[in-house]
Amino acid sequence: DGRVIASNQNKPFVPCKVCGDKASGYHYGVTSCEGCKGFFRRSIQKQIEYRCLRDGKCLVIRLNRNRCQYCRFKKCLAVGMSKDSVRYGRVPKRSRERQEETHVSSSDDQAAAAARELETQQLALYDVILNISQAHLAHCSYTHERTRSLIRKPILMMVPDIVERNAASTNACIESQRELWWQQIAVFLTPSIHDVVEFAKRIPGFLDFTQDDQLILIKLGFFEVWLVHVSRSVLPADESSRGAVTFSDGTYVSHDQFDFVFDSEFATSMFNFFASFNGFNLNDTEIGLFCALALLTNAISERTTLHDSQTVEQSQTKLVEALKLQMCRNRSGDQELFNQLIGKLPELRQLGRRHAEHLQWLRARWQTLHLLPPLFAEIFDIQTVASG
Repeated sequence: DGRVIASNQNKPFVPCKVCGDKASGYHYGVTSCEGCKGFFRRSIQKQIEYRCLRDGKCLVIRLNRNRCQYCRFKKCLAVGMSKDSVRYGRVPKRSRERQEETHVSSSDDQAAAAARELETQQLALYDVILNISQAHLAHCSYTHERTRSLIRKPILMMVPDIVERNAASTNACIESQRELWWQQIAVFLTPSIHDVVEFAKRIPGFLDFTQDDQLILIKLGFFEVWLVHVSRSVLPADESSRGAVTFSDGTYVSHDQFDFVFDSEFATSMFNFFASFNGFNLNDTEIGLFCALALLTNAISERTTLHDSQTVEQSQTKLVEALKLQMCRNRSGDQELFNQLIGKLPELRQLGRRHAEHLQWLRARWQTLHLLPPLFAEIFDIQTVASG
C-alpha cells in the first residue's frame, strides 16, 4: 500500500493552463482540464456573448472558474485555445517532464501566476479581440451564419432602356430613375448604419473619443465598413451574370444595376475589392477586427478633421496588434498574409472617397428625394425636404 501511495504522490501534476486544476490532456491546442475544455467548446459552438460585471480582470482559478464566464473565456483565448487546433489526447511524456520541472506546488501559487499573467500586454490584446468579436457577432448582419441562411430575391426595379426613348426625354427619365435607385439602396443600407454605430460603440476606447470625433469616424468610415461586411454576401460572376450584392434582407442588386446607379468604373472597383477581400478567407473575428481598424485608420488619413487624432491613433495601434495576434495565431504565424490584408486599407479608403464624390450628385437633388431615409441623409450630410 505504501508503494502505491508513493507512486501516486510522485506522479507529476500537470495544471490546466486556464484554471490551474489538473489537466486531462491537450484540448484545443493547450493542456487543460475537462471543465475548461467543455466550457470552451460550448462557447465557440453556440457563439455565446458573455459580459463581465466588474472590470474584465477577474481572477480565474479552480475554485471560482464558474463565477465570471467572460473572464474565463478570455483566459481560454489568452493561453492559446483555438477552435482551429486539432491536437487532442494525453499530455505527452516530454511535456510532462518539462512541466514537472516548473511544477507549481499549491493553489496559491497557481493564483499568483494567473494574476501575473492577467497583467501582461498580450492579455490586454485578447480582451480587445474578445470585445470586438462579440460586438461583430451581435451587430453585423453579414456574419458567416447569417449569410449562409439568406433567402435571395432580385430587386423589383427596372433600369430604363434608353435606346427606346428620344434624347429629350431620356435624360430626364434617367435622372429620375437614378434618384429612385439611390433612395431604394439607401433603404437597404440604413439597417447597416444602425449596426455600424452600435459596433463602433463597443470598440475599446471609442467612447473615450470626443463626440465630434465619434461622429466623424462613423460618417467617414461607414461605407467602407459596409463594403467589408457585404463582401461575404456577394454572388460571384458566372455565365449569366456579372455578379450581385445581397443586402441583409436577401434582396440582391446586380453589377449592371450598380453600373447605372454609380458608374461602370466605380462598380467594377467595388466588385474587384469584394473578390480580392474574399480571397483572404477571414473568419468573423478577423473581419470584426479589420472593420474596427478600417473605421479608425481611414479617418486618420483625414486627420485635419479630427479633434484628437493622437487618441484615435493610440486605439488604432492596439487594433493593429490585436489583428496581427489573431491572424498569426490562427494561421501559423503567416506575417505575409497580415501585411497583404493591411494593404487593403488604402484601396478601401479610395473607394470611400469615390463614393463620397457620387454623393455630391445626390446632394444636389435633395428637393426631390422624398423617399430618402432620415438616418441615411444624416450620416451622409444630405439636406432633406423636411429639414429644408
